[in-house]
Amino acid sequence: MALIAVGSCLFTALGLEPIFGSKVDPTRIAAQVVTGVGFLGAGSILRQGEYVRGLTTAASIWVVASLGMAVGFGYYGIAIFTAILVVVTLVAIRPLEERFFRNRRNRRHDDPHVDEKG
Repeated sequence: MALIAVGSCLFTALGLEPIFGSKVDPTRIAAQVVTGVGFLGAGSILRQGEYVRGLTTAASIWVVASLGMAVGFGYYGIAIFTAILVVVTLVAIRPLEERFFRNRRNRRHDDPHVDEKG
């Protein structure tokens, strides 16, 4: 994840360099970073039968890239705030999932319930 953040930061910062003059549009570089990271995230989502895994990983990859872009553009405060918000969200969601969605282990509707005998 750190490599994704550093890479997107580097691409963004290079797009802002005056040495390239007006040949490089930093917003176009940012758009390409978002597209490329989207493909990385899509590759981390796996479907195995009824199971879908990797959605949180894909979202984390995308957020890490956006943090790198924010740092590359010089928005350090927004990047720090977002990083803290993401970490708190990822830490807080696990206990909530376990409490409210105990039996969510990707059961199909036609599977028998635990309390049914059959």
